[in-house]
Amino acid sequence: MTADESKKGTIARFRECLFRGRTPVRTTTQTAHVLERKYGGNRQAIAAAYGVTPRTVGRWLQGTRTPQGDHAERLRAEAAEVQTTERGRERRARQIEKAQAGANAEVSRATTFDIRGSSAVRSGYVPLRLSANEVAALTRSDSDAGAQQIIGEAIARYFNAGGGYAGFHWDDFDWAPEDFRLT
Repeated sequence: MTADESKKGTIARFRECLFRGRTPVRTTTQTAHVLERKYGGNRQAIAAAYGVTPRTVGRWLQGTRTPQGDHAERLRAEAAEVQTTERGRERRARQIEKAQAGANAEVSRATTFDIRGSSAVRSGYVPLRLSANEVAALTRSDSDAGAQQIIGEAIARYFNAGGGYAGFHWDDFDWAPEDFRLT
């Protein structure tokens, strides 16, 4: 898997955390929302995207079957994505800025964390403090590249503040979306 493939879903994972109450819990509702809002109601399109038959999508909608494994994770991420409109994200970003509500986050360093080409494998997590402006920028962001830069800047700030390190930039670090979480 390439570095770009491993970073897919950064925005979806962040929105799932930030808008936790907005994402439907039931897979029938998730399927219906994703089908209508992302695939325009076209069962063939969603079936092709998930590598299943349109009949399977119909079973997900009826609740006689539930998506498993990667399908379930993808459906949950896409449901979070379609639930958060641009207007809703902007409103939430303004609330965060007004309240000066930063956030604590962690990035796992296990096997996916590279610093300038050399693997820096360590158990545990890199604790990050995201400012209100960074959280608001993540909320407004609609691309994984933008989110990766914001989180990368927080990682660089963490290492630049430590003893003996200096001069790190956001793109000096490689990490996967599944290694990032809000705490």
